[in-house]
Amino acid sequence: MSKTLVAYFSASGTTRKIAEKLANATGSDIYEIKPAVPYTKADLNWQDKHSRSSVEMNDPASRPEIAEGDAHIAGYEKIFLGFPIWWYTAPSIIRSFLEKYDFGGKTIVLFATSGGSGLGKTASDLASSCPGAKIAGGKLLNGNPSEEELKKWAESL
Repeated sequence: MSKTLVAYFSASGTTRKIAEKLANATGSDIYEIKPAVPYTKADLNWQDKHSRSSVEMNDPASRPEIAEGDAHIAGYEKIFLGFPIWWYTAPSIIRSFLEKYDFGGKTIVLFATSGGSGLGKTASDLASSCPGAKIAGGKLLNGNPSEEELKKWAESL
């Protein structure tokens, strides 16, 4: 088992592509954060205030259920945590993931994909969901970065 994990949530496949490249570039293990109920295209319609994603993001207590699976967090020192930016922060399912495991003493490095906004206050938004963890080195990884670029970024942390 690698000492580094790339854990990611991808609603449409964009973040998945980056996560796979990052795992390859760094020799990390990879884990997909899957919702118990997959998101449909209608669920992701940010223009519909009644869509599932809109409802979840407007409720600070929302914790979408994660599908079965064990990320074995205890075996890792560093976790690259990736997701799309929704409403200027991480999707609610990321809090579900962080609150499921003990991240105490671990370093969490955020990476995200976005159609328009940056990471903003995402690190501080997530801090209460992973007490004892160090959240560091967040980066927006849009486009098609090469494995070499991703490796250089990861090594710079």
